[in-house]
Amino acid sequence: MDFSIIGKASCVHKLFAQNCVAGVDPSLQAENRMPAPSQTTAAVPKQQKPRPTSSRDERFRSDVHTEAVQAALAKYKERKMPMPSKRRSVLVHSSVETYTPPDTSSASEDEGSLRRPGRLTSTPLQSHSNIEPWLDRVIQGSSTSSSASSTSSHPGGRPAAAPTAAATTLTGPAAHAHLDVHSAPPDVTTGLGELSHRERPQLASVRGVARGYSGSVLETAGGVPVNSRVSSKIQQLLNTLKRPKRPPLKEFFVDDFEELLEVQQPDPNQPKPEGSQMVVLRGEPLAVGVPWPPSLLAALQRWGTTQPKAPCLTALDTAGKAVYTLTYGKLWSRSLKLAYTLLNKLTSKNEPLLKPGDRVALVFPNSDPVMFMVAFYGCLLADLVPVPIEVPLTRKDAGSQQVGFLLGSCGVTLALTTDACQKGLPKAQTGEVATFKGWPPLSWLVIDGKHLTKPPKDWRPQTQDAGAGTAYIEYKTSKEGSTVGVTVSHASLLAQCQALTQACGYSEAETLTNVLDFKRDAGLWHGVLTSVMNRMHVISIPYALMKVNPLSWIQKVCSYKARAALVKSRDMHWSLLAQRGQRDVSLSSLRVLIVADGANPWSISSCDAFLNVFQSRGLRPEVICPCATSPEALTVAIRRPPDLGGPPPKKAVLSMNGLSFGVIRVDTEEKLSVLTVQDVGQVLPGADVCVVKVEGAPYLCKTDEVGELCVSSTTTGTAYYGLLGITKSVFETVPVTAGGMPVSDRPFTRTGLLGFIGPDNLVFVVGKLDGLMVVGVRRHSADDIVATALAVEPMKFVYRGRIAVFSVTVLHDDRIVLVAEQRPDASEEDSFQWMSRVLQAIDSIHQVGVYCLALVPANTLPKAPLGGIHISETKQRFLEGMLHPCNVLMCPHTCVTNLPKPRQKQPEVGPASMIVGNLVAGKRIAQASGRELAHLEDSDQARKFLFLPDVLQWRAHTTPDHPLFLLLNAKGSVTSTATCVQLHKKAERVAAALMEKARLGTGDHVALVYPPGVDLIAAFYGCLYCGCVPVTVRPPHPQNLTTTLPTVKMIVEVSKSTCVLTTQAIMRLLKSKDAAAAVDIRTWPTILDTDDIPKKKVANIFRPPSPDVLAYLDFSVSTTGILAGVKMSHAATSALCRSIKLQCELYPSRQIAICLDPYCGLGFALWCLCSVYSGHQSVLVPPLELESNVSLWLSAVSQYKARVTFCSYSVMEMCTKGLGAQTGVLRMKGVNLSCVRTCMVVAEERPRIALTQSFSKLFKDLGLPARAVSTTFGCRVNVAICLQGTAGPDPTTVYVDMRALRHDRVRLVERGSPHSLPLTESGKILPGVKVIIAHTETKGPLGDSHLGEIWVSSPHNATGYYTGYGEEALHADHFSARLSFGDTQTIWARTGYLGFLRRTELTDASGERHDALYVVGSLDETLELRGMRYHPIDIETSVVRAHRSIAECAVFTWTNLLVVVVELDGLERDALDLVALVTNVVLEEHHLVVGVVVIVDPGVIPINSRGEKQRMHLRDGFLADQLDPIYVAYNM
Repeated sequence: MDFSIIGKASCVHKLFAQNCVAGVDPSLQAENRMPAPSQTTAAVPKQQKPRPTSSRDERFRSDVHTEAVQAALAKYKERKMPMPSKRRSVLVHSSVETYTPPDTSSASEDEGSLRRPGRLTSTPLQSHSNIEPWLDRVIQGSSTSSSASSTSSHPGGRPAAAPTAAATTLTGPAAHAHLDVHSAPPDVTTGLGELSHRERPQLASVRGVARGYSGSVLETAGGVPVNSRVSSKIQQLLNTLKRPKRPPLKEFFVDDFEELLEVQQPDPNQPKPEGSQMVVLRGEPLAVGVPWPPSLLAALQRWGTTQPKAPCLTALDTAGKAVYTLTYGKLWSRSLKLAYTLLNKLTSKNEPLLKPGDRVALVFPNSDPVMFMVAFYGCLLADLVPVPIEVPLTRKDAGSQQVGFLLGSCGVTLALTTDACQKGLPKAQTGEVATFKGWPPLSWLVIDGKHLTKPPKDWRPQTQDAGAGTAYIEYKTSKEGSTVGVTVSHASLLAQCQALTQACGYSEAETLTNVLDFKRDAGLWHGVLTSVMNRMHVISIPYALMKVNPLSWIQKVCSYKARAALVKSRDMHWSLLAQRGQRDVSLSSLRVLIVADGANPWSISSCDAFLNVFQSRGLRPEVICPCATSPEALTVAIRRPPDLGGPPPKKAVLSMNGLSFGVIRVDTEEKLSVLTVQDVGQVLPGADVCVVKVEGAPYLCKTDEVGELCVSSTTTGTAYYGLLGITKSVFETVPVTAGGMPVSDRPFTRTGLLGFIGPDNLVFVVGKLDGLMVVGVRRHSADDIVATALAVEPMKFVYRGRIAVFSVTVLHDDRIVLVAEQRPDASEEDSFQWMSRVLQAIDSIHQVGVYCLALVPANTLPKAPLGGIHISETKQRFLEGMLHPCNVLMCPHTCVTNLPKPRQKQPEVGPASMIVGNLVAGKRIAQASGRELAHLEDSDQARKFLFLPDVLQWRAHTTPDHPLFLLLNAKGSVTSTATCVQLHKKAERVAAALMEKARLGTGDHVALVYPPGVDLIAAFYGCLYCGCVPVTVRPPHPQNLTTTLPTVKMIVEVSKSTCVLTTQAIMRLLKSKDAAAAVDIRTWPTILDTDDIPKKKVANIFRPPSPDVLAYLDFSVSTTGILAGVKMSHAATSALCRSIKLQCELYPSRQIAICLDPYCGLGFALWCLCSVYSGHQSVLVPPLELESNVSLWLSAVSQYKARVTFCSYSVMEMCTKGLGAQTGVLRMKGVNLSCVRTCMVVAEERPRIALTQSFSKLFKDLGLPARAVSTTFGCRVNVAICLQGTAGPDPTTVYVDMRALRHDRVRLVERGSPHSLPLTESGKILPGVKVIIAHTETKGPLGDSHLGEIWVSSPHNATGYYTGYGEEALHADHFSARLSFGDTQTIWARTGYLGFLRRTELTDASGERHDALYVVGSLDETLELRGMRYHPIDIETSVVRAHRSIAECAVFTWTNLLVVVVELDGLERDALDLVALVTNVVLEEHHLVVGVVVIVDPGVIPINSRGEKQRMHLRDGFLADQLDPIYVAYNM
């Protein structure tokens, strides 16, 4: 039953051995290189030779961890997951050579690199920029989980059913055989519906990467049993989802509740510590009566003068030859010489450059221990503080900025280095060493002998006693990537050397082989400091030699008969792989083998496997001494050799589940989900150790609880240099008992190690604070997760075992991200399979979900100084979208368990109680109207102007030469004009042609297919003159007939047009061969071209019998992709013109500039109707012309001094983007916009504040008044509800809480408050228009500032939809709705838009308080997710902000999955960076899990003429696989 816990190999540790065989070094940041037997040095050709690993002795496999992982994976059989689809160009692989990195010779202990046999030729890494972008994203995931999410997180399968169910047979492909291919997946937005795998045929990608669709979520409660360990919380949730309970009726006045994130409730069954409170553990006392030297320098002086010939340090070259042996005499004399030079020979402006106590950087390569030792002791003798750092390889090494911060904060001005190293540093043009990113200016001093000055005979440095002064500073890089310096005092230095001498039993003149980095940590403490105190001889084995010959250290132990050796697990591990056939090595001389990283989870397997093999070569089991170290506390614990009285070693087999709750449970029954750790010995002599709680105050832990080890001793570091605050919390912790009593009067130092004290007072370490990830309520160690990932067929896939695991915070919880480098030859299928297996293994063994798994091309992760992965830099790149993965798998559905509960719809409060509630609360009903028409003009004129054809004839008669229209082309010159009489005559000609040629009668419909221009206007009036009903249609685009022509055909058919009027050019196009490919051209009605029709008069111009007769049809495609035509009567047409005339104060003397499409809505009315009605002159600027001349519209406004101008959002956007840098040029050309009183954006959507504001700011320089820009609002039922006009108060902006909007509520908040959304009013309500806000379902009126549907009543409402299919009845209530309560008489039209009215403090023209109308968005466009209402634009705004290369974004839902389409404005190889960022931002800001992320080229998201996104077209294109996406990621 309990499969999901089958966990960690009983020996995670043993994993190590298994990896060896697999050739992977599990060291977390390991750059693994296969150790090559030294003879194979020939370059390997492109086809790699078979790897020698498989023939290795199978005994060294850690069968147990592999078993655990294999057992876990077996549960999941062949589950299919939807593979991401990727454009072929993104898949291009370059050859293996490009991938193999230049060898990083700087790699070091921490980071083992297993060498591959032979060396592959290496070329720089440019050519594979776009490999596998999807893989590499996969790894950056982060995960969260908790007891509640032990649900299966394998993307892709259904959770394993409990064995009792017969459902187990459903795991294989057969399970899917009976599914209906098209069945839509259920709702997974709650993360709970079961999704089986369904192939969607229409999704199969053209490019050959099959796209399946699936997600893995729990079985719902009714059917197949839920995954074994579903916590009871989830079970309840499932049950409530199946049968929604009726929640108690809410009071009407309840204030809006916050969306509370689920707080993870602790599982009542989780293990809790039960032991007694621990007591402080005291180490043995420091030996008394031993003649310790008074200071380390005194010891150096003693040996340098009394034993000058004694060897101190032997350096080896990469062939293993001893190149130089430094004697104690030489060390002493050269250190003195350096000290003298530093203090006396360096000056700047005649001042000594350095004074005692100054910090000096030591920059020495790993291959030069001799010079390092001289520099280190030279500084100590001069009373300077050495700060050893890594050699910077490039100007922008990972983390070099932080090292610069360390040097700057330590006030370092001088760096010591060697001649060879200085030559290799990057140089500036001057030949000086380059300044590295973030570094302070440094002087470089080369300390080879010839550059130093011999001191005078009598010169002696000041003798220092071992006081509290700083001796040296050791750098430490934290989890976040910041680098700090730990200061070690002279006293600590001496105490550390004494304690190590006593603990390891070092004696005078012993030989020690050291494989570790001698610049810091144990390599420095044992191999440079303690060795000098005891006049030992250190054989320093460089990293580069270990890579070529992993056995070198064993050979040196053997040839030098070394008594002590200092290694890391990795070095033991490599030597295992290389030891076969080496019969003559013997380790019998070893008295102590110190394993410096004994605290790592995998060190135990190395130790066991190493002993297993080398016991027969003289290695005694008790020689192996693991130790635990920390930068702050130095050596924390070390196992004693038995001859020094140490207890026998111990192992602990601990339950992984217990550990995740911080509890120690020895695991007996579970063989798989365990962690086996070895002790790291006893605390150092003279030290006290205790274990304190990780979070909060430092309370002592119980004996069976994991906590942070703290040490109180004279041997620890003393501070973080220059950082007082964190120094106090780390170096001066005072642990307290449960009662709050301090346990000691001496402060303790926190070590950053997590562990406990076991039997025999042995110290056990189970992890590091830096690698700790707290997901939900459970803790996981990054190292353990890396170990599990490495156990999944590592050699086949992961490049040199390079895997990074870290956590990122998304939605208030840690999410686990795993990033791995994939081998260059890995195929798309390999990588995908590996990823899914890793997810399954981690889920099974750790019961935690991985949020994001990303694969990057080999050798592209940032490197730490010693060749491992620089974790914090990797995390930084992940969060900034700079990781450039080649594969990505996100599993937010399974990991994110703390989303707010889906909203349950409350039973609605009835409309009557709603009104009563508002009255009681003193709120008015939300209702507003424009000015009364009756007061504004005499009704006589209104009667005269009832029919537009009459108006035109009247104008042609009274003011024949008054110009009405000017049409501009792209150059800005006037291409055609029309005066009143010209327009009238053109219209007559058209009317005559219609009656005679086309034989049309009154009431026939005529389609006008014209480019924007005077011909279109003339044709419109021509139709009215003969009683026909015009329908304006946008002409098809000659370059894009296949998509634009069907729309034309559809409008012609739906409108039942009996004739098409057009130009000759378009007529030819409609009948062309290309057109025949797109539509059936034989079924066009009569097509007439009006280019050269004869001059004729009409005998009598048609006059409609009543104002309610149909004047024209207005067709447009809504943003949801629906073609809708509305009927406009003559009365409505003239009422519309009259309202606009009054609002904008239009008179014959005015000029207005219009940059809109003339085919529908307000754009059509302004082009074709208003000028004729009001007599003003319209300057017509077709938006299409702006594509060749962006400044056309603004130049026209300036040239014609237009007081009023109209444009669309797309025009505004073109100007903002295209003219941003050219305002200066325009000003020189004389463009001046100060004439503009009002510039209105014609729209049917929520005002785009960001765009209008940037437009205003940008063109302020050209005189555009700050308050000129405003928006309008219209829709299908009424094309002009609001227009700012020329009078009335300025538009107001309010900030509303976006979370409340999702619940259909309006909550006003302050600007800048979290979740605030700015909304601006959409202009002023037009004269004669009444607006009310009605409840979307009960149709009752709502109160002020309540969100509801905007209803409108006005003489210019359209009279109904024209569908031609008899569906008018379906939508009748759109045009003739009545309120269910209150004023039930008035007839309203429903706009289909959500909004609210708010009474402001401003007064309008009539002196009343002004009511502002705010449009929130179209009801049809909203997404219903998790019981809430989301507006796509809000999600899209968040997504566009997520990364600079996201040019545009559109969202829609598909079977309740949220699909996000982003346009990538950048390189294809960067596409996968966006997947995680998009998922994060939508989770964080909207609490929604993104189901599919589609990355496409710029311009793929379709927009209509008003610049609105056509999301439904996009959705159809996505489902029909027509988007040619760069990448499609299916989030699990």
